[in-house]
Amino acid sequence: MTLRPVMVNIKALDAPAVGRFWAETLGWSAYSPGATTYVGPAGGLVWPDPVFLGVDVVPVPEPKTAAKNRVHLDLATASAAHQAELVARLKTLGATPADVGQGDVPWTVLADPEGNEFCVLEPREAHRDTGPIAVVVVDCADPRAMARFWGEALDWTLHEVTDDHAVLRSAKGVGPYLEFLRTSGVKTVPDRVHLDLLPYPGDDKAAEVARLRALGATDLDLGQGDVPWTVLADPEGHEFCVLALP
Repeated sequence: MTLRPVMVNIKALDAPAVGRFWAETLGWSAYSPGATTYVGPAGGLVWPDPVFLGVDVVPVPEPKTAAKNRVHLDLATASAAHQAELVARLKTLGATPADVGQGDVPWTVLADPEGNEFCVLEPREAHRDTGPIAVVVVDCADPRAMARFWGEALDWTLHEVTDDHAVLRSAKGVGPYLEFLRTSGVKTVPDRVHLDLLPYPGDDKAAEVARLRALGATDLDLGQGDVPWTVLADPEGHEFCVLALP
């Protein structure tokens, strides 16, 4: 038994507007299958996508309050010219420069229209086949421990682990990477951005949730009420959801 990440969940005051921003950013389409705005590859809604992580923008009444999100996206570029063009285009769509203490780095840090930080990376060979989302980055205190938990939770392969960062990717070698980055910040509010996981066909959701609890996940009540998904937190308190099979 194992799970697969299928969506990056972003909370927003204006979910349709933030969804349109991310659709334009990624070169994908925004779909409105219900209360949320789902962003996925163009050509019609396919869920779950067999390769890419979609972006599900969920309406909430509260604005972002944390100085910096503890989960963010890194975007891939193919060349220096592409990076510069993308940054310029995103600013016209409503992105703003963000200073998270990055200093002099080759990537550009921006924030979406509701202040969610993301990075436009310089071209990297490792990201040439990831699609527009190169990496989902999670701030943490102990990348080794996070790699152990998430490596057991997912069907993804561990590519690298040190005291400062750990990197996983789908065992199929497609889609974005998942990186745990050692930081000194402390989590004080619910994550504005998190991952949604899905069992494989034939697997039992309740059994998967029980397995995650045995690995160190804990149950969370964020006011979700009676819903078909289960809200959990990893060993460092990052929220994530285990969805029900469609």
